[in-house]
Amino acid sequence: MSALSLAGIGIYTPQTARDREMWRQLRSFCESEPQAFGRNPETGHVTGSAFVLSPDMKCVLLTHHRKLDRWLQLGGHCDGIADAAFVALKEAYEESGLPRIKPLSDQVFDVDIHAIPENAQDCEHLHYDVRYLFQAEAGDFAVSGESHALAWVPLNRLHEVTETPGVLVLREKLALFLSGGA
Repeated sequence: MSALSLAGIGIYTPQTARDREMWRQLRSFCESEPQAFGRNPETGHVTGSAFVLSPDMKCVLLTHHRKLDRWLQLGGHCDGIADAAFVALKEAYEESGLPRIKPLSDQVFDVDIHAIPENAQDCEHLHYDVRYLFQAEAGDFAVSGESHALAWVPLNRLHEVTETPGVLVLREKLALFLSGGA
């Protein structure tokens, strides 16, 4: 598989038909939408997410998202910052309270495009979510105002906590990604 690159996103090596289609849609959106990294619900927007693994690499830190009421990876809106990897790391620090988090790769781990339901402020819209892989190096987490709770979830029990395909993809892709196959 050949690596692909996109300004503000980074380098990604799609492994499956799903990966290739998500990348194609993300690339098309970024090339056609001048405010792709903004927060306009009328057009959708790029978001940056962080799969933060525990120091022993056996668990992932998930947030029970206050607005969406489900267990998800950490992450958030770019709010005009055209650097999704930076946003993912910034959101990981802000949402986890962890004092030290390191990137496990400079490449994109996953791309997931999903609908966000209508709410009191926004119409239904798409998040073009770009995911990166990190590892907590030290410290305890602290729940932020954006979460009901945080939890270290063992990777082999991820399916017991969430049915969200965009989170379960972590188990499917992690070993190959860490081995350098992605």
